[in-house]
Amino acid sequence: MAGTTVEWYDFFLYGVAAAVVFPAVFFPSSDQAAGTLLALGTFAIGFIARPIGGMVFGHFGDKIGRKTLLVVSLVMMGVATFAIGLLPGYATIGIAAPLLLVVLRLVQGFALGGEWGGAVLIVSEHGDPARRGYWASWPQAGVPFGQLLANGLLFLLSAVQNDADFISWGWRIPFLLSAVLVLIGLYVRLSVEESPLFKEAQARAAKLAAAGEKEALPIVEVFRRYPREVFTAMGARFAENVSYYIFTIVITTYVTQRLGLSSSFVLGAVLIGAAVHLVTIPIWGALSDRIGRKPVYLLGAAGVGVWAFVFIALVDTGNFALTALAVVGGLVFHGAMYGPQAAFLSELFGTKVRYSGVSIGYQLASVVAGGLAPIIAVALYTTFDSGYAVSVYVALSAAVSIFAVGTYAETRTRDLAADPAVFGSASR
Repeated sequence: MAGTTVEWYDFFLYGVAAAVVFPAVFFPSSDQAAGTLLALGTFAIGFIARPIGGMVFGHFGDKIGRKTLLVVSLVMMGVATFAIGLLPGYATIGIAAPLLLVVLRLVQGFALGGEWGGAVLIVSEHGDPARRGYWASWPQAGVPFGQLLANGLLFLLSAVQNDADFISWGWRIPFLLSAVLVLIGLYVRLSVEESPLFKEAQARAAKLAAAGEKEALPIVEVFRRYPREVFTAMGARFAENVSYYIFTIVITTYVTQRLGLSSSFVLGAVLIGAAVHLVTIPIWGALSDRIGRKPVYLLGAAGVGVWAFVFIALVDTGNFALTALAVVGGLVFHGAMYGPQAAFLSELFGTKVRYSGVSIGYQLASVVAGGLAPIIAVALYTTFDSGYAVSVYVALSAAVSIFAVGTYAETRTRDLAADPAVFGSASR
C-alpha cells in the first residue's frame, strides 16, 4: 500500500496538474479548450506506455519475482515525477518543454504499468485465502490515498497562493516532494518478503528445466491459455477506469472552465471524495469475501452507470456540498468495483503467468478506457454543451463491465496455487 500510494500520488499529481496548470505552463494558447485538450493529451500518453510496462514488468516479474520489479517501478516513477517538478516551461525553452514533458510522462506510464500487478499479487499470494478480497484491497486503497496527498497539497497551495504564483512555481512543490515519499516506499518494499507461491512455482520450474523441459514465455502462455481471462479483465476494468477519471479528473476542467468556479473548489470536493473512497475500498473487498466478487462488482458497475446522471445534476448546481456529494457517491460505487478487483483479477491466472496476465489485462484496458476518458469527456461536453453527454458515456462503459463480469464464473473460492484453467470460465 505504501509503494502504491507513492506511485499513484505521482500519477494523479500529473493528472490534476494537466487539467489545472499545464495548459498555461506548457501549452499556451489563445483557445483555453485547445490548451486543455493538449495537456490532457499528454495525460493520455502515459496510458499508452502502461501496457508496454505491464508486459515488460509482467514478464520479468513472472521470471525473477514480484519484489524486485516493484522496487524498480517505484524508482522510475519517482525520478520522472521529480524531474517534472524541475522542468522549465514553454516560455523558457519553447517547444522543448512539452516534448520533455511527454518523455517524462511516458516513463511514468511505463513504470505504473508494472506497479499494479506486482503490488496486488504480492499481497494476494501471501494472504489468507478466506480474506483475500480484504487484504488485496489494501494496495487498491493506496490509489485514493495517493490522490488524497496529491489533491491535498495542490488544494493547500492553491488556497494560500494567488493564481499567478501557483502557476509560476507553486505547482512544482508537490512534484519535488515526491522524492521524500519514494524513499519511504523504498524502505517498505525492500523489507517485504517475496511471494511464497511464486517461490514454490519457481522451484517447480527449476526442476522442469533440470529435466530438460523448456518453459514458454509468460506473455505467450497468457494469450495461449487464458485469452478469455484477459478480455474479462479488460472488460471489468472499463467502467471502473472510465468512471474514476470522470469523477476525479474531468470534474476539474468541467467545474473550472464550464462553471467558472475556482480550482480550490473542485480540489476540495475531490479531496473529500478520496477520503471516503479510502475507507470504503477495504469494506467492499471484505464484502466480496462473504458474498462473492461478482455481486459486489456488478453492483458497482451498475451504480456508476446510474450515478453518472445524478453526478452531473449535482455538480451543475455549483454548490460545494452537492458537488462533494456527487464525487463521494461516484467513488463509493467505484469502490465496489475497485475493492474486489485485485482479488478477482489475481484469481483469473496461474502463478507462473499471473503477473503478466493481470498486468496485460489491467493495462490494455487503461489505454482505451482511462487514457482516453478525459479527452472524450471534454470533447463531449464541449460539443453537446451538456454534461449529460458524459453521463451517457459512463453508462455505456458500465454496460461493458456488466457484460464482462456477469458472463464469467465466480472466482472467490479458487486456490491460487492451482491452475485456474481447471475451473472453467463459463457463467454459473
